[in-house]
Amino acid sequence: MFQSINPVNGAVIQEYAEMPPDAVNDLLDAAREAQRAWRAVSFSERARLMQRASDVLLAEKERYADMMTAEMGKIRSQGIAEVEKCALVCRYYAEHAEQFLAPEDVDTEARHSFVTYKPLGVVLAIMPWNFPFWQVFRFAAPGLMAGNGCMLKHAPNVFGCALMIESVFRDAGFPENLFRSLLIDIPETTRVIHDPRIAAVTITSSVNAGRAVAGEAGKALKKCVLELGGSDPFIVLEDADIDRAVEVGIAGRFQNSGQSCIASKRFIVVDAVYEEFEKKFVDAAGRLKMGDPAQDGIFIGPQARTDLRDGLAEQVHRTVEAGARVLIGGEVPEGPGAFYPPTVLADVKPGMAAWSEELFGPVATLIRVRDEAEAIEVANATDFGLGGAVWTRNLARGERIAADQIESGAAFVNDMSKSDPRMPFGGIRHSGYGRELAIFGIREFVNIHSVWVSNA
Repeated sequence: MFQSINPVNGAVIQEYAEMPPDAVNDLLDAAREAQRAWRAVSFSERARLMQRASDVLLAEKERYADMMTAEMGKIRSQGIAEVEKCALVCRYYAEHAEQFLAPEDVDTEARHSFVTYKPLGVVLAIMPWNFPFWQVFRFAAPGLMAGNGCMLKHAPNVFGCALMIESVFRDAGFPENLFRSLLIDIPETTRVIHDPRIAAVTITSSVNAGRAVAGEAGKALKKCVLELGGSDPFIVLEDADIDRAVEVGIAGRFQNSGQSCIASKRFIVVDAVYEEFEKKFVDAAGRLKMGDPAQDGIFIGPQARTDLRDGLAEQVHRTVEAGARVLIGGEVPEGPGAFYPPTVLADVKPGMAAWSEELFGPVATLIRVRDEAEAIEVANATDFGLGGAVWTRNLARGERIAADQIESGAAFVNDMSKSDPRMPFGGIRHSGYGRELAIFGIREFVNIHSVWVSNA
């Protein structure tokens, strides 16, 4: 039995029985049949339905945001913005999928040679709780527009969101069983990965979960895309606009109560401006209000579960025990709920937990460096490689660093790390492999099919 628990007060929202294997098998059969018919549907019809999905999302965005707030503690206004972003990605692929997957002629000695992009089949998506709508739609919108079917294995604490997402596609008029949610646990998920009715797998999760899923997909010889953790650097150089860097850095670290793989986590500041940045950053963090995420004016809600909060507190404790300083926060508050306050650590050195591990919550790490060269060295001294940022008034300098020297899947100049449907999203090293979004995302789960026609 799975429980959806409100992290504000520990109250049980809903209980869900695990689907028995026979029911899972029935859904896999139904999804395979639905996908076989769907692959023959025209792009124009797929786009019409995807546009309707966007409309459904916008019409019900407050109800969907309320579910996110209840199940994982998301700030309600951020939940509404998340649903709006889901609607955007639906419209984006409705408008561009046919162009992205159009056959491409290739100049060879053949009478006619070309490449086509055909759907793989039913794709299993194993998704996390931190962005319970967005993570799913950034996979589902391109997947469905490419002609695939989608099976969602969501995090158990957001099964209510999973069923709501299923209803979005149903209400938009998509074929029954083309997108379905599986309410199952890890052992059954492993069996589904190996099931021949599943063509490929995508996962957004932790490094350990990614290793496990990639291993099972590898055994089954199935395509797999991994979007895993991150410890994004946020480099502040001596010519940066410090006030703006602090403003954006606070948003980049503490949005979603710090629970984001692409959040700015390591603030690497050159010596010339370190003192100013530290003071302004700590002052700004101290003004963030923590409380009930359904209330106006709150920026820090609870962590999604108490075990996650306690794990974060333990990482902070180990870092402090190793010699780091707590500038603000750092203590689990009394009372109910999975709350952890905005926390800023300084004097973080190699070997400390906050240096080498991902801190998935409202904890910012300040690292003081001599100059640009050391900042880049520290930025790349990580097992992760999802995003990164550099702050400088010299745009040519910033572009050079972002394009050529930050080792990651994305880098930003004078902005925070984020995802956008128009740009590919993904990482390197322990942040995973493969890409989501843009043309690259829709082409991850298609058969790139070469056709060669010679004269008779």
